[in-house]
Amino acid sequence: MTSKVTYKGALRTEMQHLQSGSVIENDAPVDNHGKGERFSPTDMVATALASCMLTTAGIKADSMGIDLTGSTVDVTKIMKADPRRIGGIKAHVTFVKGLKLDEKQKEILERTARFCPVERSLHPDMELDIQFVWA
Repeated sequence: MTSKVTYKGALRTEMQHLQSGSVIENDAPVDNHGKGERFSPTDMVATALASCMLTTAGIKADSMGIDLTGSTVDVTKIMKADPRRIGGIKAHVTFVKGLKLDEKQKEILERTARFCPVERSLHPDMELDIQFVWA
């Protein structure tokens, strides 16, 4: 088992990662009857994409002797209605300043990020706008 999710009432859940014991909470968003005091489940999907992209790029970068520490992703989730769902995700990936990489190395890291397991798991109808910035 990966995790245990408990409904805490008031449209909030608590999620425990069983291997580590780490706990996080989420709320329904304000536009869907919630308090919006935590990440919503759909926020977590969009954020998981960004985290997965940086993690897989980081794994590849480590194997190439490159340190991506300090790289960031600004994430925007776009909701659609009828049925309510994530219609798109914008991810603006900014790699840490000062990297001295050639175009081939950049291409490898971008491709690795784009083929992370989360992106490959998203529905093909979801619109993804992923941009890479090399500072």
